[in-house]
Amino acid sequence: MDTTFGARESKKDIEELPVFAPKFDSDGLIPALAMDAETNEPLMLAYMNEESLKMTLKLGEAVYYSRSRQEIWHKGATSGHTQKIKQIKTDCDQDALILFVDQHGSGACHTGRNSCFYREVAVGENASPTALKFTENLTFNPEDVYNK
Repeated sequence: MDTTFGARESKKDIEELPVFAPKFDSDGLIPALAMDAETNEPLMLAYMNEESLKMTLKLGEAVYYSRSRQEIWHKGATSGHTQKIKQIKTDCDQDALILFVDQHGSGACHTGRNSCFYREVAVGENASPTALKFTENLTFNPEDVYNK
């Protein structure tokens, strides 16, 4: 059975009807924030196109669209670090997604960390906005995983 999304006929319908009608941007993409289903830690932000979203729904694993490579990207196909979908939420106008996932493997980030959000931006009156603080150590060696 082929997945068909709902029509985007009216703002009220999109906001209030129990129909999934995702809004893809002018490039055919929708942002998808992957979060750890157990800890609610943000793991990574990626994008999906219609095909990758349908694949995600069918497989129960995260499938994204790589903007840099211009291709479908099944998370973990190379690294083995897959994301099993536990829940997907969409916002009020259905133009953004949150994927609650069980992260399998050593991490979600290609840099070798559990999360892609491993740096903190300095905030405040005396803070340098260009100073980043590292908040996470390596959980795997990316050269071992990606340079096979």
